[in-house]
Amino acid sequence: MRKRNQIILLVGVTVATILALLLMALFVRSLLSKRIESLYRFPAPEKPVIYLYPPEPTEVTVRLEYNGVLDYTYPAYDNGWSVTAHPNGVLTNHHDGMEYSYLFWEGHGQAHYDFSKGFVVKGEDTAVFLQEKLSYMGLLPREYNEFIVYWLPRMQNNAYNLIAFQDRAYTDTAQLIVTPAPDSMLRVFMACKPLDEPLEVEEQTLAPFTRSGFTVVEWGGCLRSE
Repeated sequence: MRKRNQIILLVGVTVATILALLLMALFVRSLLSKRIESLYRFPAPEKPVIYLYPPEPTEVTVRLEYNGVLDYTYPAYDNGWSVTAHPNGVLTNHHDGMEYSYLFWEGHGQAHYDFSKGFVVKGEDTAVFLQEKLSYMGLLPREYNEFIVYWLPRMQNNAYNLIAFQDRAYTDTAQLIVTPAPDSMLRVFMACKPLDEPLEVEEQTLAPFTRSGFTVVEWGGCLRSE
């Protein structure tokens, strides 16, 4: 009887130990998951705007296949935008007959951006940095000035900013389908982390963009506030 009780006690201790280890493993996994998420997951894209520049007045439809939920659009997005685009970028919306400078959208979803390469920029140097890089990447003064006016107030007062321009990390989650198909398309998306201190990061290599024929240009960004 005594031996039997010892066996029961031993089994109970073993089961309790296993359960404790499992709970600890789940707790550690949860902490690591939250830590990884805090490092790589960002808020939704902010103010992506789309410019259309056909060589002649053209009926254009634009659809967005976004891996998330659209929160705001202007003009209203009804399974796509349908506009008459003019060479100077003016858009006449077929739904309301009004003129627009660009197509605007915002939404929320999940995205993980690449910061393995980028730029560490003093907050006070943000305007000059963006003018230089956005111009080099192919934005026209009208376009990069609108970009800077939107983002500068949220970046220039930070001690430093870690800036990385995204490629497929953004475009794969927000695909643009434009009809007729453009001859050239530029999509500039900036992901930014405010920093208290500078850090070492490999400088990102940017590519210039050549406009040809019917050109579509988009810019947007994402800023992690914490």
